[in-house]
Amino acid sequence: MRDAMLEASRTSGRGKTKTMSSTHEAMPRKKPKPFPGGSGYDPAFLGTPDPVPVPTGPGLIELPYTHFTIHQDPVRRLPAATAVNIDGPTLVDIPRGGEAWNLDPRIGKEQQWGAELYSENRFDRGHLVRRQDPLWGDQATAEKANLDTFHYTVCAPQADYFNQGRELWLGLEDYILGHAGAHQQRLSVFSGPVFDVGDPEYRGARIPRKFFKIGAWNTGPGETGAVLACTGYILDQSNGLDAVLHEAAREAPPLGPFRTFQVPVVDIAQLTGLDLGPLTAADRYSVPRGARAMTERWREIGRFADVQL
Repeated sequence: MRDAMLEASRTSGRGKTKTMSSTHEAMPRKKPKPFPGGSGYDPAFLGTPDPVPVPTGPGLIELPYTHFTIHQDPVRRLPAATAVNIDGPTLVDIPRGGEAWNLDPRIGKEQQWGAELYSENRFDRGHLVRRQDPLWGDQATAEKANLDTFHYTVCAPQADYFNQGRELWLGLEDYILGHAGAHQQRLSVFSGPVFDVGDPEYRGARIPRKFFKIGAWNTGPGETGAVLACTGYILDQSNGLDAVLHEAAREAPPLGPFRTFQVPVVDIAQLTGLDLGPLTAADRYSVPRGARAMTERWREIGRFADVQL
């Protein structure tokens, strides 16, 4: 399995929707404008006895793309949940360069945030579907998937600081693929913001302080047959967010802008209000003995070796 592909960029099919410098210098070729759509996330991709649906909730809008699906919250104007299939053996390496961010024309502008939320500040367009994850299959399909990830419906505002906590967050998919013994090197990843009534307001948007991620895989044939397994994580950007909201801020906060935790999947369901289907019962994480409060149940990750699979 190839090494973790970590991006720290500062600008980090006709699908059916439903409610739920010098000109002589060598310049990067501008990629064509994407046309969103595709078959989307496949719930049966892992080959487990029961399919694994996209986490969802009331009032969300389903937007399928190439190898992934978004459930957009039209009120918060951000994705509430994302789901992507990753086929490790057929991943295609497509260098980043020349892609432009676009609104998704299948929904209204008032249902999604665009460039106005990210201009002239220290917010990244944080890919909730990691750019590399849906880039698999034949070259043309991978190219289409790459362009699909550059829609504003696929991102959320994240502080543009970069530290070990965020590096761990970006590399979790690769670590799980390389160490969990996933059958056929296939993985499904679910992620999104943790919306909270106390999220701070900025330019009319409420900025999430936390994000969740769940990696799910098939343990493969064995004495008990194919079994769904998963682990859950929380990224907390509270420290970095407080600094970014003060637009004169330039230095990273002393406590570190991002902290990554492994958490019980049931806690993610409780925090987000999303229906996680079979994922809560498939969790591999063991809660520390005697832990009762949510903060006691979470384990901060300082390195990949701390991850419990």
